Amino acid sequence: MNNWFLLFSTTQFAEANIVKGVLEENNIPVQLLNKQDSSYLVFGEIELYVPAHLKEMAQQLLNKVLLN
Repeated sequence: MNNWFLLFSTTQFAEANIVKGVLEENNIPVQLLNKQDSSYLVFGEIELYVPAHLKEMAQQLLNKVLLN
């Protein structure tokens, strides 16, 4: 994943999808990488990546989402 920036990681799939939806609504492409164990969901994380050239805009949107 060259040229992609790790913006956010969480253990909660719903939280990852909310962040992904907000970014996509604002025309920021998102790659979601689920590293959770399929049997034990408490192990591993879900990572959201955005294009490196859009990381500043994505971080600002993420901050707004997390503050609300």
